[in-house]
Amino acid sequence: MKREDVLMEALPYIQKFYGKTIVIKLGGHAMVDQVILETVIRDAVLLRYVGMKVVLVHGGGPEITAKMRAMGKEPRFVGGLRITDPETLEIAQMVLVGKINDGIVSLIASCGTRAVGLSGNDANLLIARKMDPQRVMVGDAIQEVDLGRVGEIEEVDPE
Repeated sequence: MKREDVLMEALPYIQKFYGKTIVIKLGGHAMVDQVILETVIRDAVLLRYVGMKVVLVHGGGPEITAKMRAMGKEPRFVGGLRITDPETLEIAQMVLVGKINDGIVSLIASCGTRAVGLSGNDANLLIARKMDPQRVMVGDAIQEVDLGRVGEIEEVDPE
């Protein structure tokens, strides 16, 4: 497809979403592949250049798991959710804020635009409620497992 055709096809969407806030969720597994990561970042920068406000929400599960193992802590999961004690939370914050967030901001800057990296903790951007214990089958019995510092988002401050 020629570049002109791509732009003509995209024009109605650019007009519809001009000035709007677009949220992109970039999962941790997608971020392991540098080509995918760079492609998403370039696309996000393009959206910004055509007048959209872009919020990129990233994960980091595989990198958190790798860092935990490197520090001698074996990750534990229940129903796909990480059991998060205070030490695990500290490791997750170190990876998500200190490594991944900074890396994404640098990639965006290398594409010629500015970005600010934020954490949900910053200025109470996100308010969460601790998740209830999860019921899991252990042998023949159902047990409740406390996931620790795992929560569900209840409020987002868009300002």
